Amino acid sequence: MTRFTVNNQPVEYRLDPATPLLWALRDASNLTGAKYGCGTGHCGACIVDVDGAAVASCRVTIGEIEGSYVTTIEGLSRERSHPLQLAFIAEGVVQCGYCISGMIMQASVLLRKNSNPSEAQIREAITVLCRCGVYPRLVEAIGRAGRALRGEEVIPAGFRPGIDPADAARQVPALVAPGVGARATGGR
Repeated sequence: MTRFTVNNQPVEYRLDPATPLLWALRDASNLTGAKYGCGTGHCGACIVDVDGAAVASCRVTIGEIEGSYVTTIEGLSRERSHPLQLAFIAEGVVQCGYCISGMIMQASVLLRKNSNPSEAQIREAITVLCRCGVYPRLVEAIGRAGRALRGEEVIPAGFRPGIDPADAARQVPALVAPGVGARATGGR
């Protein structure tokens, strides 16, 4: 059994110590913010904070980090109220969203060490690959989050992602006339 702390909660995993941290987090702890991308540690979609360092969770085993402190995107702020999360929303960084948790976790490690990084320092520290090309907005968002952390700026709370239960229960209008194509669409 492997023991360490995840998002300020002591955890004991009854998994093979050779299990990658990513799979322990996603499968055993249901913390799905860290994503599987390449499996080689190059894309950065799986980055989490381990003892203050940005770590590709697909490349480290749970046995290697016994006794460590792990913070995932869920541990940063479940309410999406961390300055980085607010800045990413305010600057419109998120497009497809797949790489965002890795970027935010890498940025949180950077800002904890240096709350006023230069553009060059941000570009050097953020190595997560993004096919959507959000890098110019990413630099702005990290700078803005740094200002918020230093108390120089207040970032207004953005929208709350999710579906209103009333909207989820609405009837979706039929795409075909009644009785036409019902079998093809799975209807009766």
